[in-house]
Amino acid sequence: MTSSELWTRATADRYDAEETEASSAAVLGPTLAFLAELAGDGRALEFAIGTGRVGVPLRERGVPVVGIELSEHMAAVLRRKIDADTLPVVIGDMATTVVTGEFTLVYLVYNTITNLLTQDEQVECFCNAARHLEPGGRFVIELGVPPLRFLPPGQVAVPFDVSDRHLGFDTFDLVEQLLVSHHFTRDDDGRYRRGDSQHRYAWPAELDLMARIAGLELERRVADWDGAPFAQDSAKHISVWRKPA
Repeated sequence: MTSSELWTRATADRYDAEETEASSAAVLGPTLAFLAELAGDGRALEFAIGTGRVGVPLRERGVPVVGIELSEHMAAVLRRKIDADTLPVVIGDMATTVVTGEFTLVYLVYNTITNLLTQDEQVECFCNAARHLEPGGRFVIELGVPPLRFLPPGQVAVPFDVSDRHLGFDTFDLVEQLLVSHHFTRDDDGRYRRGDSQHRYAWPAELDLMARIAGLELERRVADWDGAPFAQDSAKHISVWRKPA
C-alpha cells in the first residue's frame, strides 16, 4: 500500500453529495469529451476511480473503462451505480496495482496524484501508467498549480474556498513539499464538521521529469478541459504525456 490515506465509509457515503458541482453536466461535459477523444476506439484506465464521478459517465459514452481504487468504501458507492461486468474495478493503489491488458488512455483527475505523499511514489505512478499504455497511448493528469505565489513572507496558509456551507484552506510545509487541506463544512443541522487531508504538491516541470523517467513524452498542456492555453497565472493544468509508438 502507498502513503495515500484511506477514505472511510462515512466519507465515501457523503462524497457525491458534497461534489454536486464537480459532477454537473457543465463541469463534466468538457472533461468527458477530452478523455473520450484521447481514448478513441480503445480502453481507458482510471487511477483512483473513487465513486465513479468521471468513470461511470465516460463508460456511458461508450468508452470501455476499468478502474483502480484504494478505498473499498469508495468502490462500494460506485458499485451501486454500475455493475462489475460493465465497469470492472480492482482494489489497490495506483502506483503499483496492475490490471490485465493494455489501454489507449490512463487518466488521473481532480488533483489525486497529490494523495501520494512521496516523490518516489509519484514517480511509480507514472511508471505504472506507462506499464498499462499501449504504444502511442496517453497518460492524462488534472492538477492544480501550487498557489505559493499567494503566500506573503511568514504566512503558511492559503484559503481556497469561502462560502456559506464550506470554509477551506491549505497549510504548507515548504521544506517537505507537503500541504494539508483543511475543511469546515456546515451540515443541514447548522453544525460544522471538520476534516483534513494530506497532499504532496508538485510543479508541472517536476511531473514532466517523472514522465521522462517513465518513458513518456509531454504532448500537450492546457489550463482546463476546454483547452484554454496554459499560462503563468493558470490555477491548474491538464497535462497529456504520450508513450512513444
